[in-house]
Amino acid sequence: MKRGEQFAGLSVAIVTPFKNGEIDFPGLEKLVDWHVEQGTDCLVPVGTTGESPTLDHEEHEKIISFVAEKARRRIKVMPGTGSNSTREAIRLTKFAKNAGADGALVVGPYYNKPTQEGYYRHFCAIADAVDLPQVLYNIPGRTGSNILPETIARIADKCPQLVAIKEATGSLDQASQVAALCDVAILSGDDSLTLPLMSIGGRGVISVVGNIVPRDMKALVSAFDAGNFAEALKWHKKLFPLCRDMLGVATNPIPVKAAMAMLGMGTGELRLPMCALDDAGRDKVHKTLVQYGLL
Repeated sequence: MKRGEQFAGLSVAIVTPFKNGEIDFPGLEKLVDWHVEQGTDCLVPVGTTGESPTLDHEEHEKIISFVAEKARRRIKVMPGTGSNSTREAIRLTKFAKNAGADGALVVGPYYNKPTQEGYYRHFCAIADAVDLPQVLYNIPGRTGSNILPETIARIADKCPQLVAIKEATGSLDQASQVAALCDVAILSGDDSLTLPLMSIGGRGVISVVGNIVPRDMKALVSAFDAGNFAEALKWHKKLFPLCRDMLGVATNPIPVKAAMAMLGMGTGELRLPMCALDDAGRDKVHKTLVQYGLL
């Protein structure tokens, strides 16, 4: 198996359902079962979409254990285990391994903005400490700084545990540099860029819109893998307004949770500092769902 190929296809960064301020575990179990039925390849709980910054450490661990248990090897599980503290990232990645996760999604340290050498040492320390496949998550818009392609290549060369990168810089040039410099699998971190990234060697997506249309997003990825570019382009064009007009209304996961509530998939409840859409935002999400044919 090629490096990172176990996470090729459609991974979905699932939301954390809440009810009256607490985690809705029955609702979370329904989501796991639904994604198994829909054919999703891998679930990514407690990431950005899962509102991980609002979860305390105990809640974070409970969700990882719960999703890994309910998945029962029917579907892969790759929880978010990153932190801006290397010690905490190691602790949480160890926890994920012991809980039975198939891999870990490790975001670049946020807020403290390490140097490139700091990034290198951070990811190598996690890889050295935990024998679990790891997917580096580069999203400068959230973390405040960019992990450069040369640094990613250094990490990949030193650490065989690093098998893939969730590429969310929005730059095809950067993704192309990563592809040229190392052999890690590239997974799109932006739904709207899934097809462009696959055209330069990407192997799939860690999707937000997959929370509501996983079959459609998987159809895009599968069509491209099968060499049917026309079919993949058809799905790209169909999905693009949903990715742009719905997900662009507000910060993730506010719009997708609103959409899920409209579709009867949970309460849509958020935790502060995330808050519900205003009427104009709700109207835009509703209109996009109607135009797509979901309502």
